[in-house]
Amino acid sequence: MSDTIVKTPWKDSMGEVPMHLEYFDGSMFEAVEQIAKKYPGNIAFTFMGKSTTYRQMIREIEQCAKALKTIGVREGDKVTIAMPNCPQAIYMFYAVNLVGGIANMIHPLSAEKEIEFYLNASESVAAVTLDQFYNKFEKVRERTKVVNMIIASVRDALSPTIKAGYMLTEGRKIEKIPEDAPVIMWKDFMKLSRSCYYKTYKVKREGADPAVILYSGGTTGTTKGIVLTNKNFNALGQQVIAANPMFRPGDRMLAAMPLFHGFGLGVCVHTMLSQGGRCILIPRFTAKSYAKQIVKYKCNFIAGVPTLYEALLRLPSMDGANLSSLKGVFSGGDSLSIELKKKFDK
Repeated sequence: MSDTIVKTPWKDSMGEVPMHLEYFDGSMFEAVEQIAKKYPGNIAFTFMGKSTTYRQMIREIEQCAKALKTIGVREGDKVTIAMPNCPQAIYMFYAVNLVGGIANMIHPLSAEKEIEFYLNASESVAAVTLDQFYNKFEKVRERTKVVNMIIASVRDALSPTIKAGYMLTEGRKIEKIPEDAPVIMWKDFMKLSRSCYYKTYKVKREGADPAVILYSGGTTGTTKGIVLTNKNFNALGQQVIAANPMFRPGDRMLAAMPLFHGFGLGVCVHTMLSQGGRCILIPRFTAKSYAKQIVKYKCNFIAGVPTLYEALLRLPSMDGANLSSLKGVFSGGDSLSIELKKKFDK
């Protein structure tokens, strides 16, 4: 068999960026666990003013994994995660990976028919979403293979002070879930970890094993599920950091791009958490609130789509804003015009 010759004319222009990388061949959880052992006291993510260290995050992920094992989730099972960027979504995502399952990531604002399609296409045995989306899932559940429905609430992840304000505003709008609803509330779910009698609840997974299902935009017809492996995400994390040698552990990424999108999940979250960065989790945003968070948290990296950056440049608050903390700006989802880049660079 003859060798394949590939031309690499860009080789001499790589600068500090290495031409080749040795990719980690374990699971996504293992990649995060390794960095957590290295920087246990570092902040892994901040959500609405409340910070969580790597040590605390790993503890919550392992507790969540034990709970999943208790309700019957096994190696290869699919678990649908329909959540905004919040702590429970992070815990569940890596917990599913830890027990050898496959995370089926979907938009929490999907219509009922879409949710039914996603649940059936993935053959999910369990699903987790927020209390405000419960009714949509309950209406289609009987036509799916979902056995366990886990319901989380944003208020459970808030500090006491922020929680009080949330319950007086956003929290008041959420319809109460019936007491006899066939669901497991997040706090009760996490307590199930105490009943996990499996000493080996952690399932060994390798780089080539399937780990995540993301969905195409459906621009050419029916949306399609795309199965991605552990190595897909771990390699992305290593590539992003290798291409940005100015990155340092503890650097802050504004994680506003959604978890059901490869950009948000791969770059904003897994890259940061597998390399020692800090995610500023934003569950929803506008251009105005996005700009405010960049300055408030002195973010080192931000990620967005071109239309978002165009909107940022139109904001009066961005005139004279101190963005000296920024080291890198990622753009994806569409082509970034040269004109827009020049405006942003100014």
